[in-house]
Amino acid sequence: MYQTLTFLHSTFRWLVLLSLLYSIFRAYKGYFSDRKFSKTDNSVRHWTATIAHVQLILGISLYSQSPIIKYFWNNFNEAKESFDLLFFGLIHIFLMLFSIILITVGSAISKRKPTDKEKFKTMLVWFTIALIIIFIAIPWPFSPFANRPYLR
Repeated sequence: MYQTLTFLHSTFRWLVLLSLLYSIFRAYKGYFSDRKFSKTDNSVRHWTATIAHVQLILGISLYSQSPIIKYFWNNFNEAKESFDLLFFGLIHIFLMLFSIILITVGSAISKRKPTDKEKFKTMLVWFTIALIIIFIAIPWPFSPFANRPYLR
């Protein structure tokens, strides 16, 4: 089960990144070209938040099954000295949870804005901040914090 969750979580991150990039692109284009906030824009907003929530569920499931996390919490005083363990035990999950909150709040606020320009701006700002945090929190192969392969 752990291997399956690891694979799904690692693979699904690409869908999260692509949907966020596409949402930001549409929001940027809509905001700066004074377009109407279409049904497609609304669907992209909605599906980006939904994809992020699915990734959150996968991540929490993986967190609860991970032997790394179990070791971290069972040996907290020793484990907190290892930045790799600290990254996965606390930093990664908190940054990702915070970014999902930003996506959720940004999506909800955007949906309720009265004008199309405000909807695009809200999406653009909240989703961009979330994307930056996600880029920092992903254990890329080149990351100075913790690294993992592009696909597991």
